[in-house]
Amino acid sequence: MTYNFDPDRWLEAHRAALEARRARGELDENAFNAAYEELEQRYEELVARLDGTYVIPSAKPESGE
Repeated sequence: MTYNFDPDRWLEAHRAALEARRARGELDENAFNAAYEELEQRYEELVARLDGTYVIPSAKPESGE
């Protein structure tokens, strides 16, 4: 994954794809809702994995060094 990954854009793109499938008749309302719920769960898991993965080191040394 790159540092410029935007989880909100990822969610929006996948949501738009689901809405397009619903508009084409590939998904009924129940299937869309189930797929969107699964998408939100994947988004939450993704964000949880990203949270705190990169820490900018302090410019000043910690005491005791």
